[in-house]
Parts: sequence; structure tokens; C-alpha cells
Amino acid sequence: MSIPLSLHGKNALITGGSRGIGRAIVKTFAQAGAQVAFTYRSSAQAAEELVAELTEAGHTVKAYQADAADYEAANKVVQSILDAWQTLDILVNNAGITRDGLLLRLSEADWDAVMETNLKGVFNFCKAVYRPMMRQRSGKIINMSSIVGVIGNAGQTNYAASKAGIIGFTKSLAKELGARGICVNAIAPGYVETEMTAQLPEKARETLEQAIPLRRTAQPEEIAHATLFLASPLSDYITGHVLHVDGGLAM
Repeated sequence: MSIPLSLHGKNALITGGSRGIGRAIVKTFAQAGAQVAFTYRSSAQAAEELVAELTEAGHTVKAYQADAADYEAANKVVQSILDAWQTLDILVNNAGITRDGLLLRLSEADWDAVMETNLKGVFNFCKAVYRPMMRQRSGKIINMSSIVGVIGNAGQTNYAASKAGIIGFTKSLAKELGARGICVNAIAPGYVETEMTAQLPEKARETLEQAIPLRRTAQPEEIAHATLFLASPLSDYITGHVLHVDGGLAM
């Protein structure tokens, strides 16, 4: 029996897909055989370059400019995909922002912006795919949380609250949709190699890595590989789960 780590014949949507973890997921899913749509908010050039790269490699990819916090935009994106491809099999809610600061100095605007994008964005896109996936009686929804939503982090009360909220949302939605053959899971990445971590002073980076049992930060592709597993048939009996991809940080 072959191992079905393939997305051939599947249609996927990834929010926040033009950079970082989202970009790695888009590329991984396309290489696994899926038709992939992704959203971006402001990184138009990066989105266009990603579409061109994957199209040239023979993959089917669409990019949509949309703010995850915009309820109507989420509905329009999903409907456009359904009009083009008839089905939507996989949703990855990856779009997210940070507005870090100690609570004493955190503005209401910074709190609201993080909640609108990180938590309401998940609601918006899950709501948009709810009926189509119910009709299909199948689907995979993967919500990107964070290890910060599990263990907390000083200076990130807004971000941690939004990511912890995603975990509760995921478990509740998994119970709603399980009887229809739809799996809903979350991923909680630890520290991932990004432009921000690359710019850390050497001493700060060493301190960060010493706190991780594997003694290194993750590559975006490692988060994408975990996402691929949850999107594939290999995870068909997993729902309501939070998969830590953190190098052992939260043990």
C-alpha cells in the first residue's frame, strides 16, 4: 500500500501566503500536487513572484489581495475559488500580525488590530468555507496558532490571547464538523527562522536557541511539512488536535 502523502486532485487556500511560513506552505502544497490559492494583504510583488515561480514549474496557483480581517473579502475569495475550481478541500488560516508591547503601554488600536487579523480572520475564512465543506462532507481546516498561545510570552498579551483563542476555536469547530467528515486542527509553531530572528544580536540568538531542546529555530519549510501532514489523507483520523512544532520548547 502506498503512503498517501499527496494532495493530487485537491484544492487548497492559504491565507497570508506571500511571505514566511505561508509562502513555504504554498510551495509545499503545490509541489505535493494541489491547486493552490493564497491571499496576501500588501505584499503584491512577493505574491506575483511566487505565482510566476510556481506557474513556471507547472503548478496551478492563484493569488488574491484580501485582508483576513475583512469578512466580505473572505467570502469573495472563497466564492471566486469555488467558481473556478468547484470545490475547496483544504483551508490553512495562516495570516497573522504582531503589535508587541508590555500591557502597560499597549494601545487599544494595537489590541484590536491583532485580534481582528489573527482571531477574527480565522472566523471569517472558516465561516466562508463552512457550507461548501459541509456539502462536500469532507475537508481539512488547519489554523496556525503559536506556542506563545500555549505558554504565553511577556510583551505579547494581545498576540498570545489571539493565538490561544484560535486553539479554543479549533477544538470547538472540530466538534461541530466531525460528523461531516471535516477535520479541524491547529499548529503551534515555536520560534521560526525569519527576517526578524535573523537580525537578532548573536548573544540574544544564543540565549533563544539554548531555551529550545533541539538548540535551533525552525525553518519555515518544517512548519509547512507539518501542515502538509494535517492536510493529507495520513491525518484523516486526527481532529481537534494542536500539533506543537517547536523543537521541544513547550515540553
